[in-house]
Amino acid sequence: MTLLDNAKRLRREMTDAEQRLWYFLRAHRFRGLKFKRQKPIGPYIVDFICT
Repeated sequence: MTLLDNAKRLRREMTDAEQRLWYFLRAHRFRGLKFKRQKPIGPYIVDFICT
């Protein structure tokens, strides 16, 4: 399994708390900022990143 495959799996298998958090973080709902989920950075996958 590649890092990207694992990141996709993590997005599909979110907990209820993660789903609620992402409701507010997506679509620029939190202070107009843009967030991404499970972003590969080097050998790691960060849970979220503000771009």
